[in-house]
Amino acid sequence: MTTVDPAAAKHPDAMAPLLRQLDELLGLTRAAGRADLTARLSMSRSRVADPRVRLVVVGEPKNGMSTLVNGLVGTVVSATDSPVSVPVIAEYGPQATATLVRTVVGGRTERQPVDPLNPAAAMSLDGVVRAEFTDPSPLLAEGFVVMDAPGAPADTPTTWSLIAAADAVLYVADAGEEYTPEQIVLLARIQQVCPTVICVLNKIDRYPVWAQVQQRNRELLDQAGLGFAVAPISAEKHLRAGADQRRDLESGVPQLIEHLREYVLRRADALAHEAAVRDIRTITDHLALTLRSEAETLRDPQRFTEITEQLRASRAEADSLRQRSANWQITLADGCSDLMADIEHDLRHRLRSLVRDAEAEIVKGDPARGWKEFGADLDARICEAVEENFVIAHYRSVELAQEVAEKFPDTDYDAVLADLRLENPADVLEPVASLEPLASAKIGVIQPILNIMRGSYGGLLMVGVVLASVLNIPPVNWYSGAAAVLLGVNALWEDRKLRRERRQAEAKTAVARLMDDVIFQVSKESRHRLRGVQRTLRDHFTEIANQTLRSVDESLRAAEEAAAEQSGPARDRRLTEIESSLIRLREIRERA
Repeated sequence: MTTVDPAAAKHPDAMAPLLRQLDELLGLTRAAGRADLTARLSMSRSRVADPRVRLVVVGEPKNGMSTLVNGLVGTVVSATDSPVSVPVIAEYGPQATATLVRTVVGGRTERQPVDPLNPAAAMSLDGVVRAEFTDPSPLLAEGFVVMDAPGAPADTPTTWSLIAAADAVLYVADAGEEYTPEQIVLLARIQQVCPTVICVLNKIDRYPVWAQVQQRNRELLDQAGLGFAVAPISAEKHLRAGADQRRDLESGVPQLIEHLREYVLRRADALAHEAAVRDIRTITDHLALTLRSEAETLRDPQRFTEITEQLRASRAEADSLRQRSANWQITLADGCSDLMADIEHDLRHRLRSLVRDAEAEIVKGDPARGWKEFGADLDARICEAVEENFVIAHYRSVELAQEVAEKFPDTDYDAVLADLRLENPADVLEPVASLEPLASAKIGVIQPILNIMRGSYGGLLMVGVVLASVLNIPPVNWYSGAAAVLLGVNALWEDRKLRRERRQAEAKTAVARLMDDVIFQVSKESRHRLRGVQRTLRDHFTEIANQTLRSVDESLRAAEEAAAEQSGPARDRRLTEIESSLIRLREIRERA
């Protein structure tokens, strides 16, 4: 399927020089016979050349995955009521097209274009493997490729193939029931294949208890050590909303899309670029080590013994690091698990304290008065709490890196360890909506009068009838009038009290919703950064052990071959080639 690559088209000038450097370095790794470095560099180049984000939607049948896919794409690409279920892949294209990939006689596959407005009519054909769509959808144009996985992930091999190729997974579940133990096990398995998972609670418009289910699911995920975001949505309501932005916001889908943009798509290009630059620097160092060993042996064959002894000592050190890898990986994994749990607990403790303080202020009076000032002050305190939480996460991650680095002699990790501290906490909290407004405490003139008249009438009637029957005096008298005044004032006071208590309850609910949104947003960001630290440290130390060992072996081989070279002209030619290669490596590294 030939389509325009919108993600690559957005930044050709930024990626083209890096791609040229990667291609040049690939030629050098192939010439050196370093298949391991070539494979690593090829993967890095693929990430840079195609920075699109593959988003796979999975879940149990009848949970609304197809409806969500159609809502994300903006058109019908996945049949919601068809008995035939096949994988659906939707990516950007200037024209709407639909193609069925079918298996024909002989095991071959063929591509059959169908009507993009009615693809379900052809789904029942024999041998359909998948359906591929292109569409000028705004979301797809940003760089997303949306894939609808058929059937339940637990027993569908095709679904696992899509998950393995995904950059992020949306796990869709029904908002009416909390996760079962089997679903928690499944989510843990999905995380092993694709680390970026977002749990989606669909059909919140059908279940008033969805907030309790969301909270319970978060608790179950936390207990299982799975730090996934839980996003409540109604895909059906999103489709019905159309251009009605208010109803669309109530569906939760725009918030989910913004979350995908902010924490999945925008990071894809930066991560690919940083990884490619890091690979270029590491690989040039490894290639240069082999070339320098060979050049030194060619220049002075008498130093062959000294050079080989140094290389063998280096090999023994690299091999010992690899032998101890299980130890440091356990230290890293345990440390990261403890770190994530502690940082999550610290965040929840800080925000819970803010909730208690806010509720104490709310019950002191009418929250409608000064509500904007209250919200601004609460926002400032939330920013402060979030900033302090990320500072703690940063220093704890540095301590963890130091603990792991102690198992490696003379190892530097500062160059790869990200700074978790926030320059501006508002950036992390930007997707969080402001504190909900409260109904005004002001009421019209008519309502108090009606309340007084309602209370007065009851007092006048009650006391007047009693006195008339007992003392045989007219119902309207000084006593019944006094009772009417007292009960009328009491009715007015009770009405004001009830209104104030109602506003206090609404204010507490608004604060609780705000804190829930903050936890949803900040926890995801925190876990994302901490997992990035874990992956970075793990990859960093693994590369040190494995690639250093291979490079030293190559250096030993090159030194031995150089020592066996006796011809003067041949030695001079080889020295010239090595010097030229070293200059090219130095230039590539400096440009990177």
